Amino acid sequence: MTTLPSLDDKIALVTGASRGIGKAAALGLARAGAHVIALGRTQGALEALDDEILAATGKRATLVPLDLKKPDELDLLGGALHQRFGRLDIILHAAAVLGPISPASHVEPRHWDEAIGVNLTATWRLIRSFEPLLKAAPAGRAIFVTTGRVARPKAFWAPYAASKAGMEALVKCWADELEQTPVRAVLLDPGAMRTRMRAQAYPGEDPMTLPEPDAIAPLIVQLAARPDLSAQVETVLFEA
Repeated sequence: MTTLPSLDDKIALVTGASRGIGKAAALGLARAGAHVIALGRTQGALEALDDEILAATGKRATLVPLDLKKPDELDLLGGALHQRFGRLDIILHAAAVLGPISPASHVEPRHWDEAIGVNLTATWRLIRSFEPLLKAAPAGRAIFVTTGRVARPKAFWAPYAASKAGMEALVKCWADELEQTPVRAVLLDPGAMRTRMRAQAYPGEDPMTLPEPDAIAPLIVQLAARPDLSAQVETVLFEA
């Protein structure tokens, strides 16, 4: 069994922490010693996550019920976290929406706006709000969950693929701006994984053939702790 690095005394913010990859990441980071700030839309799901973290580590997380479709709240959160913690060592941005699997010309504007809002605009708001906190850390790490649909666009996936492609371009531009700082960014492609989003996209697929989100948690911990990340964004593909 691979020994995971310690994240003792690190502060880690995780979006989409109420389920799926975000929840698995929050648990993995907490087990590695980080204090987790868990963002999610559902208070009850965040409280269940907190109970799991407490059972595993003896420590509580900081819970932030927040809807990324209302990104103004991220600005307020940035100020609050600055006052309480003074820095962020790790950001794991896992929250996303699939949008409709539909011909591009049939997508309703509200569904398009939601995909762009959560997958792209919220990423920019995270960067805008939390860059100073990452810079205040000795070696800030920002990990953004992406998708193979960026490199391999496919019919009926326009809202998701386009919004994630925009996210990747944004992260690469931002990382280039931070070349002379200790902050580093990673794009993480989890591949096919047993999540609710995957089930929405492939309703006929047997989920038991896919790895559970817990399988990716050790890789996220390793990326969060890696001292040798390049100033150029690395795109990491998870392989179960």
